[in-house]
Amino acid sequence: MMTTATMTTKGQITIPAPIRAALGLEAGSRIEFIEIQKGQFAIIPATSPVLALKGMLHMPEKPITIEAMNQAIAAQAAKAR
Repeated sequence: MMTTATMTTKGQITIPAPIRAALGLEAGSRIEFIEIQKGQFAIIPATSPVLALKGMLHMPEKPITIEAMNQAIAAQAAKAR
């Protein structure tokens, strides 16, 4: 699909209806512009449902204790100094 839009003198564009529908955008939706390569950008909806995050993080193989977390935090803090 290839559609075009025209920019106003204020730098605003109207995203064509087929693109809004494909991205699930509504009035008030936020979008992000991600540079793919020099001169090319992707438009990404910035308001995704929480369920879209499911599966991004995996459970550790074994539980980590609070003490181990505190030690790791202290070690990283010491490196930063």
